[in-house]
Amino acid sequence: KAWHRPSPAPPLCSDQPPPTVSCAGSPARPKIHSKPSVTVTNRRILKSWPLRSSLAQQNPPKQEQEEEATIDVNPFVDFLYDDLPHLFDDQGIDRTMYDKLVKFRDPITKHDTIDGYLFNIRLLKLLFNPDFQLHNVRQTGPYEITTRWTMVMRFVLLPWKPELVFTGCSIMGINPQTQKFCSHVDIWDSIKNNEYFSFEGLLDVLKQLRIYKTPDLETPKYQILKRTANYEVRKYDSFLVVETKEDKLSGSSGFNKVTGYIFGKNSSTEKIPMTTPVFTQAIDDKLSDVSIQIVLPMDKELTNLPAPTVEGVSLRKVKGDIAAVTKFSGKPTEEVVKVKEKGLRAAVLNDGLKPQEGCLLGRYNDPGRTWSFIMRNEVLIWLDEFILE
Repeated sequence: KAWHRPSPAPPLCSDQPPPTVSCAGSPARPKIHSKPSVTVTNRRILKSWPLRSSLAQQNPPKQEQEEEATIDVNPFVDFLYDDLPHLFDDQGIDRTMYDKLVKFRDPITKHDTIDGYLFNIRLLKLLFNPDFQLHNVRQTGPYEITTRWTMVMRFVLLPWKPELVFTGCSIMGINPQTQKFCSHVDIWDSIKNNEYFSFEGLLDVLKQLRIYKTPDLETPKYQILKRTANYEVRKYDSFLVVETKEDKLSGSSGFNKVTGYIFGKNSSTEKIPMTTPVFTQAIDDKLSDVSIQIVLPMDKELTNLPAPTVEGVSLRKVKGDIAAVTKFSGKPTEEVVKVKEKGLRAAVLNDGLKPQEGCLLGRYNDPGRTWSFIMRNEVLIWLDEFILE
């Protein structure tokens, strides 16, 4: 008789450790709620799944009855779109859609039961107050769904409450027998070694605990789409600036002109609240054509702002777009800023992204009142054609 080798059991739910599928380097398209319509059929599922021994493969039984099991992936995709946004809120996720022995792995944490999985979620909620943002959910294998997300957390036990950012993918394995999720493997964009236990992952966490002083002032709104080891990719909303010419990227010769506008040197002598950061922008590749900008409050529009009364000062709307951003502390001298810009540009080009000419320097702190080692400075480069997948 002709023997048929049984189809392999779903890899993420077998007795072997779940495979690590790296998606950190893949570009991503922000297709929110793009739900694939896919039906998966496996025609040879052993009754004793997931038992897979070499002896059984070499000496198959005399007769094996084929079973046919069909998994409609659509309900699982729809479920994750609806359920995962509740990961850290009071409602929480629906534990009935997970096997009792669900395997959870990230670079520094592992649990093998649904109770351990939920305990990890509660612990993160208690210590970090996470903001979880789901970007997309898609099928990536016969019994596999991959989600892409951003998680921003503040470590509340430290006085300066540092912000920790993680972006990446979660690979969700489906058990075809129970029709439930049986594994959850997290892949971080910021590290290469995502196997548990990853010292690289631990160092990535510790590195984000350092002190940056960010004033309690309004700032342009943005969403972090991706965080690598070297930079963040942010999607900025549109914002307004008052600006004038500047002599160099790290300069402040035009600062009094733009602050004069918000302090009342305008057509209605209106005083406008201070925001952060102060931007200096170079629009050419030599970083020589520079302007200095102060961001205006988010509730303002060009139509309801008073006109500048000082020559050379103007108002402008900055269109929302996507930027690569690197953060650093210390005094942002001209030499330091150019080194940071060069390093950021090289990093995004190496990752296959398309940076525009020029850059922005964002300075968040008053240099006369802030220690240099806790200053928050950023270099931003606008990107073309960024795709999140």
